[in-house]
Amino acid sequence: MTTIGIILGSTRPGRNGEQVAHWVHERATRRRDAEFEVIDLLDHPLPHLDEPVPALVSGGRYRHEHTRAWSDVIAAYDGYVFVTPEYNHAVPGVLKNAIDHLYPEWNNKAVGFVSYGGTGGTHAVEQLRLICGVLQMADVAPQVALSLHTDFRDHTVLQPSDHHAAVLDMMLTQVITWTTALAPLRTASPVTAA
Repeated sequence: MTTIGIILGSTRPGRNGEQVAHWVHERATRRRDAEFEVIDLLDHPLPHLDEPVPALVSGGRYRHEHTRAWSDVIAAYDGYVFVTPEYNHAVPGVLKNAIDHLYPEWNNKAVGFVSYGGTGGTHAVEQLRLICGVLQMADVAPQVALSLHTDFRDHTVLQPSDHHAAVLDMMLTQVITWTTALAPLRTASPVTAA
């Protein structure tokens, strides 16, 4: 069975992302074509990137136990959905740091995006698409962009407009389709962390 990790990309106190990730997960688990789990970065605290060798050239061999543990988590999934806020027109630092700790674990996997913020988090996703391209990930076009002004009551309680559910379903279908199509590439070059 295809496994998709829903990565909650904020650790900020009072974050709206927890509601968003649970909404995505609840909707996703209605499907029968994949299994979905939330990966909360609060559960995987990583220091600022402290590996002496860049992940691109390390071949999945990491010095620190926290990186090896993170590698095991990410390597276990076939594809991802990033749930991200937008901070100052950018990706949250904690999410970028978590991504940068690894390289081969992300390769040849599909990724979709659910973002939120004053402008729907679209600037953060623009950056994530560039980052994912470098990581050899296939990012899908449909994107859920939740506005703090219209999709959250008092900017804090998630109440997504009806059309977001349809976009989410379309995005999940694309992530699963691309994840399945990329499976032979993942089989040809599995991650072997040491």
